[in-house]
Amino acid sequence: MVENQLRPNKITDPRILSIFNEIKKEQFLNNDLQSIAYSDVDLNLTGNRGYLKNLHIAQLIQHSNITKKDKVLHIGGLTGYVTSILSQLSDYLVVIENDQGLLKQLKENLSKLKLINVEIINSDLRSGYKEKSPYDLIFIDCPVNNVSNEILDQLNLNLGRVITIEKINSDLGKGVRITKNKKNYNKEILFDAFSKLTLYR
Repeated sequence: MVENQLRPNKITDPRILSIFNEIKKEQFLNNDLQSIAYSDVDLNLTGNRGYLKNLHIAQLIQHSNITKKDKVLHIGGLTGYVTSILSQLSDYLVVIENDQGLLKQLKENLSKLKLINVEIINSDLRSGYKEKSPYDLIFIDCPVNNVSNEILDQLNLNLGRVITIEKINSDLGKGVRITKNKKNYNKEILFDAFSKLTLYR
């Protein structure tokens, strides 16, 4: 995956490449999906939710510019694969999930990894988690139609950022980074993303 999908597509941060090599994606998947864990396809887990193609996950992470000092909110933890990657890049991570089946797997998988810097919360994905805000980074790796004001309000006033994929239509989206500077927002278009996945309808 790293040599065939990530490096050729400008994923150059050595920290990210190392983490993708170390964390075994198949450990977070049911048996029927393990054989295609590293294929260049989305992995649908439930409804319209699932894991993006490996490249798109890596693109979002690289464009996040995460530092150890960042307080991060991960919206939609699924079974914990992306959460476990983010936990290696930040010292404090809040992850929310509200699907009961996924939440159970998320807790079990992260417990096995003995991560001490991750707090798991059962919360509505549309609302984020205001109780722990403000966040330096809000990471949403399942595509959304738009980022709500409710989510934006949870950002740090001093260059807090949201990174996600905003859907253009059912198949196409754009990777975006929205940065907050006091009461102003700057949106950058980062890359094209092809996915039918949607965080919520």
